[in-house]
Amino acid sequence: MKHLLAAAAGLLAAAPLCAQDIKPAIEARLRYEHVDQDGLPRPADAVTLRVRPSLTAEHGRWSALVEGEAVVALVDRYNDGLNSRGGYPTIVDPENLELNRAQLRYAAPGTAATLGRQRVALADERFVGTAPWRQSEQTFDAARVQLGKEAGLRLDLSYARAVWTVYGRNGEGARPTSIGGDNLFALASIGGPRMTLSGFAYLVDQNAAPVQGFRLSSQTYGARVAGKLPVGADLSLSYAATLARQSDHHRNPNDYAATYWLAEATLTRGGWSLGGGREVLGADDGTPLTSVQAPLSSAFKFNGWAGKFTTTPPDGLRDLYATLGHGWKAAGPFDAIALSAAWHRFDSDRLVRPYGEELDLLATVKRGRTLVSARWAHYRADGFATDTDKLWLQVDWSRLSCDRNRVRRVNHKAGSPCQSGRMALTLRHWLILALIPVGLYLALFDPVTLDPTRVGWLIRGTDNGENALGLHAFLNDPAGG
Repeated sequence: MKHLLAAAAGLLAAAPLCAQDIKPAIEARLRYEHVDQDGLPRPADAVTLRVRPSLTAEHGRWSALVEGEAVVALVDRYNDGLNSRGGYPTIVDPENLELNRAQLRYAAPGTAATLGRQRVALADERFVGTAPWRQSEQTFDAARVQLGKEAGLRLDLSYARAVWTVYGRNGEGARPTSIGGDNLFALASIGGPRMTLSGFAYLVDQNAAPVQGFRLSSQTYGARVAGKLPVGADLSLSYAATLARQSDHHRNPNDYAATYWLAEATLTRGGWSLGGGREVLGADDGTPLTSVQAPLSSAFKFNGWAGKFTTTPPDGLRDLYATLGHGWKAAGPFDAIALSAAWHRFDSDRLVRPYGEELDLLATVKRGRTLVSARWAHYRADGFATDTDKLWLQVDWSRLSCDRNRVRRVNHKAGSPCQSGRMALTLRHWLILALIPVGLYLALFDPVTLDPTRVGWLIRGTDNGENALGLHAFLNDPAGG
């Protein structure tokens, strides 16, 4: 990874500073989250701010991207999974400062290859995704090859040697910063917008004993069909169905096999949508972690926003759900407004016992680069976990660099920030450029190395650089023997 970072930094430094070669960008998210959970003495309140600056350099078909990620807790009355505040409900958004992505990419018609720390999101992200809901997202140290075009057969092949978790740089024990292993992901698809048929194989290797004693290592093989069909005037039907079989893999001490399936459909007309579906994460014999597990998924998208089923119960899970939504475009001063609701009924797959019900509500307003949203989740327990209410208020903002088409449209204008030739770097761009080396240093080294009073590292003898400094001091000490 250090060699990759050096290569990415070299490409960033060597690329000409023109609007089509250097692309700075920044994203920010401010979120308030409140959790009231039965059985705990206090509710949780979290106000967290996440900032992601990035810089992309392009040269022909090659590109290099470096992206940092910083998460600050402005209000921290919550258990983040690492701070030992067991009296509060858990909100997995610990403070963090890390290198989020550092990748080299080659892209040509029908072929793309990406190497380095990157996002990998496959199909509906049920088994492999980036967990984008959390402030620190999940990324992969991986090599990925994508072959094929939209109209024909497409192959997506990835090997990931490490998964960087949502717990960030301070993760430890069962909630580590990263998890090593030989993860293999393969997805083959054929079809178009009306119907796409896919086959997949996901070999997940959670090769870390503190993480459930290797019991989250699994192999999942399956098929999926999805598409969208016109069924009448201004009426369309979106559908998806998945069938898969999961079993133990690599060092997993459990011997199990379980079935996963999903079927869902959504009718859309005008701004209205009405949908429903059923998802089943099967179980084997009721032993913990012998039901279908998805430790690398974007879990927030599935089984309700209250997050009661991030780890599938030993007897599996059946989720019957319905959704209703309406959206408006160009509504008054806003670019878009949307309202939606979802209802879930949860039961066990094995023995068919009730777990509970959940109601989720969402309202979003978008104007320009800013998206404001309010969410509420109410889980009513009926045999599993405890009653829980969650509320989120969130503001998302992003500033991306000028795309090539916009460069062509406006580069003739005097003073345009996307004018051809050399980029007119603003203060914001220079701040992003300055943050990248700082982020790289903090991602690779501990900040305590900047403390001049800490000299113990000089005498530990565990690094060639330290040994060279010690030898030099010994040979040049006039008082030495």
